[in-house]
Amino acid sequence: MSESMQRSTPPNWQLRTFEQLDVASLYRLIQARVAVFVVEQTCPYQELDGRDDQSIHIWAEDENLKVLAYARLLPPGLSYAEPSIGRVLTSAAGRGCGLGRELMQRALAECESRYPGQGVRISAQQYLEDFYRGLGFRTVRGPYLEDDIPHLEMLRPAAE
Repeated sequence: MSESMQRSTPPNWQLRTFEQLDVASLYRLIQARVAVFVVEQTCPYQELDGRDDQSIHIWAEDENLKVLAYARLLPPGLSYAEPSIGRVLTSAAGRGCGLGRELMQRALAECESRYPGQGVRISAQQYLEDFYRGLGFRTVRGPYLEDDIPHLEMLRPAAE
């Protein structure tokens, strides 16, 4: 059984605007993003894209403050007409125990709370299409290459 599946204490969930982030938390979030997207996926890209200061950051951390899962919520008009969720990750230490699904459920609930009646649009890595379909997203464009990784544009319509 993996270390993540043996975790005895539940993760601590955090939700912060950029202004609410302290320097140490911001450092840990960027460190986790670089570890997954740049190092694990061997994908050099511009990680700091100028959108973090306009985003809501949601993450799970363990008792040692290690980031286990993370996503950022972008307001309507920043990436798409609709609100969007990006930089979605589960760290190696957080995999295998459902944190990715819980992260997305929390992110979607926050989008609905902040932007009621609007759909949510994402740019998803193609291999995760079934995962996102299970959360109510449908493919609207793609596949296309983003940072040399096949992606799909997916939309989760507004709740009726």
